[in-house]
Amino acid sequence: MATPRPGRKVRGSTTGRPIMALLDLLGRRAALRLLWELRAERLTFRALTLAAATNPSVCNTRLAELRDAGIVDHDGVGYGLTAHGKELLTRLAPLHTWAEAWARRATSATT
Repeated sequence: MATPRPGRKVRGSTTGRPIMALLDLLGRRAALRLLWELRAERLTFRALTLAAATNPSVCNTRLAELRDAGIVDHDGVGYGLTAHGKELLTRLAPLHTWAEAWARRATSATT
């Protein structure tokens, strides 16, 4: 499966609107988990695979897509977020805050 790109048909959108391309990319198995594990430090492939609790094949595929999208890079130390990837996590932080509040409301509603 090709890396989702704005302007191209992606899952859920025949027009490839940028938000839909991003949601397609981030919605792929283990993609968000890999970004989360890279939030604080660079990791080797092995360390990242273990931290993300995924198999090497999925990890390799997602990393290739995230690198192609300019969100992750690799140097002599390991994989890490690009400046663009760090900005993406910053932009996702309010969504994380909202989800935490949602979880608290959902938990309190069932007790």
